[in-house]
Amino acid sequence: MAVDGTWKITMNTPMGSRDLTLKLDSSGGGLAGQVESAQGTQTITNGSTDGDSAKWDVEMSGPMGAMTLSYAGQVEGDAITGTVQFGAFGSGDFSGARG
Repeated sequence: MAVDGTWKITMNTPMGSRDLTLKLDSSGGGLAGQVESAQGTQTITNGSTDGDSAKWDVEMSGPMGAMTLSYAGQVEGDAITGTVQFGAFGSGDFSGARG
């Protein structure tokens, strides 16, 4: 599937940019994977794909408590771009490349 693989992405948040490693696997009819960042490794939940598009959530814990980050991405070749909603704390965007 077009979304499968390991992606190096930069996420733009209200608190600045963050570099992440995103691992996506669409085998088995859904979307599974992990997000690795300075805060550790989180498992993707509620993942789905539709062609070159993908959506997934990540549960995060931090100084302001727990929140769900909801991602929506679009793959074009070896590039991925999209948006992320930071619970009640606004939204941002992300972009990156496979590899």
